[in-house]
Amino acid sequence: MILTGDKVQDHEFTYPFYRVTEDDYEVDVAARGGQMVHGIIGTKIPVNKDISELHADDYDLLILPGGAKAMEYMRQDQELLDFISKWNTSGKVIASICHAAQLLISAKVVKGRKISGYYSIKDDINNAGAEYVDGPAVVDGNIVSCPHYKHMGPWMKTALDLVEKRETL
Repeated sequence: MILTGDKVQDHEFTYPFYRVTEDDYEVDVAARGGQMVHGIIGTKIPVNKDISELHADDYDLLILPGGAKAMEYMRQDQELLDFISKWNTSGKVIASICHAAQLLISAKVVKGRKISGYYSIKDDINNAGAEYVDGPAVVDGNIVSCPHYKHMGPWMKTALDLVEKRETL
């Protein structure tokens, strides 16, 4: 499942969407209102779920694409943050990239963990009690985080490998 919002960073939505469909995952795209959103550079992103319809038990992987503008609005949505927090408690894999680390911060799931995100939010990550790590695919428990879309290949490979590993346990 991909959780997104208007002004998402287009690359950070598009690549993970096609990457997981390539591995035969069914993908739901959720956003507030359940309506199409637009990427920051204009990609039209079809949405088939409203945030209020989400149940963590229905999914194996939560993908959080970034985009500074999208995060400004998404992190103010308490229902969305509660969903992320509940997902994290379930132990299922969260794949977060770039500014999406702000959602992890606002959902209060980063304290004591190693988290990556866009370099401009390094202080936010550290101030939330996490340790900022600049690496292409940083794994801490069930969270796989990435600082920039130039690392999407290793990030998604790591996230999918972690999902597969947890499914075999």
